[in-house]
Amino acid sequence: MKTILIIEDEAALQDALKKVFTAEGYEVMQGFDGEEGIALAKQKKPDLVLLDLVLPKKHGFEVLQDMKQDENLKAVPVLVLTNLEESEEVMKAIELGARGYLIKANYALKEVLAKAKDLLG
Repeated sequence: MKTILIIEDEAALQDALKKVFTAEGYEVMQGFDGEEGIALAKQKKPDLVLLDLVLPKKHGFEVLQDMKQDENLKAVPVLVLTNLEESEEVMKAIELGARGYLIKANYALKEVLAKAKDLLG
């Protein structure tokens, strides 16, 4: 069973994503801030991380950087799911190793699921 770590501080979105992925047979871990998210990633090594950028305690870019510098986590695909749509943010996330970048407002949950499945192979 593939494990997905969702690092997102919005409880309603976190719950909606968890329902969608659980219904598809994925195990879901939840981090509600950047520090909790990176700690869970190091502890459990998920198969995929869904990462918001604007997070309490530790920004998503820092989480991404920490993951890419960690030997055990650098190969884990990260899908950024955020409201930041400036091209600089998109570029920075990709440069830091994100495998995809979705703007929350532009995607339905099913589309997020489809993109995650693509990244999981």
